[in-house]
Amino acid sequence: MNKLIPIQSIYCSDEDETKLCSFETEVLSSPTTPLIHPMSRLWLVNEGEGTLLLNNKKYTLAKGSLVSVLPWQITDIIEVQSTLQFFVMAYYFDNINEIIKTFYNPDSIHLSVMQSMSKTPVVTFEGEELTKTREIFLQIKKELRTQSNMDSAKSEDLAEAHGLSNLYITNKLIEILVSFLRKSRALPKREISTEASEIFQFLYCHLNEKITLSMLSQRFYMSESAISSYISKTTGLSFFDLLNEMRVGKAINYLLYTDLTLDELAEILGFVDSAHISKVFLARIGMKANDFRKTYQAIGDKCRIKDRQIFYHIVSYIYRNYAEELQAGNVSRHFCISPRELNRILLFQVEMNFNDYLNYIRVNRASELLLKTNKTILEIALEVGYNTEKTLSRNFIRFRSMTPGNFRKSTQLQT
Repeated sequence: MNKLIPIQSIYCSDEDETKLCSFETEVLSSPTTPLIHPMSRLWLVNEGEGTLLLNNKKYTLAKGSLVSVLPWQITDIIEVQSTLQFFVMAYYFDNINEIIKTFYNPDSIHLSVMQSMSKTPVVTFEGEELTKTREIFLQIKKELRTQSNMDSAKSEDLAEAHGLSNLYITNKLIEILVSFLRKSRALPKREISTEASEIFQFLYCHLNEKITLSMLSQRFYMSESAISSYISKTTGLSFFDLLNEMRVGKAINYLLYTDLTLDELAEILGFVDSAHISKVFLARIGMKANDFRKTYQAIGDKCRIKDRQIFYHIVSYIYRNYAEELQAGNVSRHFCISPRELNRILLFQVEMNFNDYLNYIRVNRASELLLKTNKTILEIALEVGYNTEKTLSRNFIRFRSMTPGNFRKSTQLQT
């Protein structure tokens, strides 16, 4: 890729940083250029036909198409057969995703929102479904206009009015996402790939981990220099500058809509400490993180979400100790919670239960050893925490759709 891809704003709305979402109508009569979206978006096509390139995969756009663009995905409309007119709604994905899993999921069932939307990012509505979805978009548009007129309200009423308005918008956004997920279940799902275009979204989803070029090399089977070059040529940013850009964008969401301390945010988002987050925030935004929160925090206790730090400790603990004899029982006892609570937390954080997450990490590590060493499959199985070669093979087939031996023969690190 020779040309830099522009990165859109890290806010929902450049006019008002406190907006939970924004609404626009776009009309396109010719192809676009690629864009990187730090902010998630929903597109609803009202008229026209075209072809969308989303993270290097082609999708057909037509009347009724609802497109989910997740944070740090790359879009490019490469063909316009007839003029496209569509609604565009930018919103804070993390905030809405956490509300769905926390408040709209009393039975703590497995809701893989991001995975589902990654595998099936485009669905098509017709008839009454399309009419209903379009009406919800327009209801959000009307509510956003109402919010813009709230400055004339009495000061003592303003905070509560904004809170209720954001509750209304949140409910409508969730209604759209639920309809999207229901529709996507009936469609064939594409496997999430490990090609270079997925690097940005992977980084965004793993900011709480200690991310290195070596880690990315193992995940995407590319050399560290190839990954660094891809990031620089695509965004114009270095690897570490890109991480800071993502962390600042995510920090804005937390500062606006949670009461987490800066020390808690530093751990969650991968900063060294609260001083580091303030320094990076000041350089990027022009004010310290706490000053930003005092100036812009727009939502009260009605919509505030308080994540417990234990969530992030559990994910990190399993990631760092995957080679040990980990079981749901002993990890639960380590954190003084029940196995059921452990699985609920993991389903919330990484959209996998304990066994799936542990095996996912072990298979990734085994993949790296298969490509970088001459160790036998049994030696690798023992090194990553399995007792037998057969157990590694069974899980390898599940996550890679091939045996470890075939993987070693058919895959090589990209240089």
